[in-house]
Amino acid sequence: MSEKYVDLHLHTTASDGSFTPKELVKRAVELGFSAIAITDHDTVGALKEGVELAKENGIEMVPGIELNTDYENTEIHILGYYIDFSDEKLVNKLISLQEARYNRIKNIVQKLNEVGIDIDFDNVANLAQDAALGRPHIAQLMLEKGYVKEWSDAFDKYIGKGCPAYVERKKLTPKEAIQLIKGVGGVPILAHPVLMERDDLLPKLIEWGIEGLEVYHTEHDKGDIKRYLEFVRENKLLMTAGSDCHGPKRKKEILMGKIKGPISILEELKSAKK
Repeated sequence: MSEKYVDLHLHTTASDGSFTPKELVKRAVELGFSAIAITDHDTVGALKEGVELAKENGIEMVPGIELNTDYENTEIHILGYYIDFSDEKLVNKLISLQEARYNRIKNIVQKLNEVGIDIDFDNVANLAQDAALGRPHIAQLMLEKGYVKEWSDAFDKYIGKGCPAYVERKKLTPKEAIQLIKGVGGVPILAHPVLMERDDLLPKLIEWGIEGLEVYHTEHDKGDIKRYLEFVRENKLLMTAGSDCHGPKRKKEILMGKIKGPISILEELKSAKK
């Protein structure tokens, strides 16, 4: 029997990815995945379609989300799996987060205009269409207009933290995100812990109710994986695996297929869902 693999961290055009749900599912099937998870930033807009498409194509879709949070000036991303994405409480909270994104993008565009980057907020919104507005849409527009040569240059020179047009955005705290996910029957997992650069916060996250770590991730080297594997075993936590693929127009390559988690990860995750 052939091995079964999962990728539990994927983004679509509903947030800052460039694959539509249909393209994402198609690629997952081509790569031989048994199960995947759509985990868009602060939105569940792709989940209904994604679940239906996955079923049609004979693979499993885990309904997920990635919530961007902040604690002590540290950005902490919380993944939520098996969430009830139709829950009214969740939907209302996500609407408020999207309004915060909207206001932030307006302010970033204004700052860019002040430093000579002539882009218009309406053009950014049109580019995003129905997706949750984010800085990647600004970066894409800057690339199309020739203000930067690479998508990443927009972040490095203009809209990243510490750059001329950077604007902070209102975020949930990690504790709030964990409670929100648990409140809609989901399992909260810490995304790409190495990017947090604060392993000292891991005990605090456990105290707040985190149930696992994304041990296998594209940005984790062998040493990171070994360290986080030991941590989850010592603390009896779940582990997950995800590529964090954003599609062909984001970052430098298509990451789907780089991480292939064993199916046992999904089985343990299912046993933890409420």
